[in-house]
Amino acid sequence: MKNKTAFKNFLKKYGVITLGCIIYSLGVTLFLNANNLASGGVTGIAIILDYVINVKFLSTGVLIIIINVPLFILGAIFFGKNFTLSTLFSTLLSSGLIEVWEIAFGKYLPITQNVLISAVIGGTLFGLGLGLIFRMGSTTGGTDIPVKILRKKFRFIKTGVISMAIDVCIIAVSALIFKDFELACYTVISIVVFTLTFDWVLYGGNSAKLVYIISTDEKSALISDRILKELDIGATYVDGEGAYTGNDKRIIMCAVKNFLYPKLRDIVKDADPEAFMIVSSAKEIYGEGYKNHNDDDL
Repeated sequence: MKNKTAFKNFLKKYGVITLGCIIYSLGVTLFLNANNLASGGVTGIAIILDYVINVKFLSTGVLIIIINVPLFILGAIFFGKNFTLSTLFSTLLSSGLIEVWEIAFGKYLPITQNVLISAVIGGTLFGLGLGLIFRMGSTTGGTDIPVKILRKKFRFIKTGVISMAIDVCIIAVSALIFKDFELACYTVISIVVFTLTFDWVLYGGNSAKLVYIISTDEKSALISDRILKELDIGATYVDGEGAYTGNDKRIIMCAVKNFLYPKLRDIVKDADPEAFMIVSSAKEIYGEGYKNHNDDDL
């Protein structure tokens, strides 16, 4: 039974990684590379070094491999064998798919001459694909590895923000060397879109609303009963006292997924239109129905 569960988890992990690689590689091939927008990460560093060094046997592809070798060693040291194997799988698959798409769609590229559209769509697909890969505890190599290492050190900074900061620095250097400021601006747009999509995939599923409902004892019991039955979520009572009236209050505290919030609002409105309701965003929630305390930081 244990082996069967482990095998299912293995299939799920590599299935999601494969899907992420497909989406990521399509975004890169059809939109970013086709319009010379993919100039961040190790690829961007290699292009800059190739231009500066200008040595025949040190092509961009060779430089990418050279730069990746120490990064893979770092990944193995910090995250272990499983991470290294899954990252190697992601890197080889995504790189191979990029080559496949270039051959398959070569005569149709670029799909659009509008660089802004390419920046937005390409950045979205890039962020969606890479986000799925990261959720499975893997990366596509390159600067993804130092990003993941920095995320362990600076846990208060989101992964997408760290990635964006590194890529913006690379693009800034690229703009100075190649003197193409306009293209650099479009590339920054694609990176901003990538960051928003990437962080949404990583953290969006864990966000919810934290709601405090302040009502009388009788109506609080009715509200909480409907919350438990109709929404199938937990709630906690907090006893309170009105500062002005001195009356006893029963406060209901609950975390609710964003898509369930309108239904919660209807329940409170129907059960006690006079209830006082405080709603705030909860970015991360740990416990049943949400993240596990033992999950790795993404």
